Amino acid sequence: MLKLKLLHISARRRYFLFLIGTIVPLAFLLWSKKLKVLETNSGLLIDDLPVHDCGVVLTGAAGRIREAFEILAEKKINRLIISGVYRNTQLHEIFPQLPYYPEVNPQDIILEKISGSTRENATESLVLVREMGCKSVLLVTSDLHMYRARRLFQDTYPADIQLSHHSVPSIKSLVDIYYEALKVIWYDAQSLLF
Repeated sequence: MLKLKLLHISARRRYFLFLIGTIVPLAFLLWSKKLKVLETNSGLLIDDLPVHDCGVVLTGAAGRIREAFEILAEKKINRLIISGVYRNTQLHEIFPQLPYYPEVNPQDIILEKISGSTRENATESLVLVREMGCKSVLLVTSDLHMYRARRLFQDTYPADIQLSHHSVPSIKSLVDIYYEALKVIWYDAQSLLF
């Protein structure tokens, strides 16, 4: 009976119902994820951070690596993993300001060159964290990226490794915010399926 009624509805009306039935829920989902993306904030200044065994900084946006070096220079982390570095990249190419940080030992910095996504950042950095015997890890990324990164790291890291986070302020356009919200929805869908 329902099938017969649907056949009598015009193509234009079916198209309209399809749009309303998909776009409205998607728009609501996108709006709710946008709010989650925007609420993430570490709330602590570098001076107020507790000391961690390791820090993991994710490459990608301006200011993340510089902030991680500031945290390392302030001795709030003992070792730093820079995750998501291109294969042939050297430390001086990533951070040419290193000579201005005499308190930073380059031996305390590890370049992770395998990962190409946030999920891989979590997986590959965990291998290094375990090799170094770190029990507390500080995740450093931009405030816009932190919600998704923190969730993926929490899903990947075992409970015996204490995971904290420190957000780097970033300039956020509306396009950037909604693009990050779409990525959150995509990762949520992947985690439900796999």
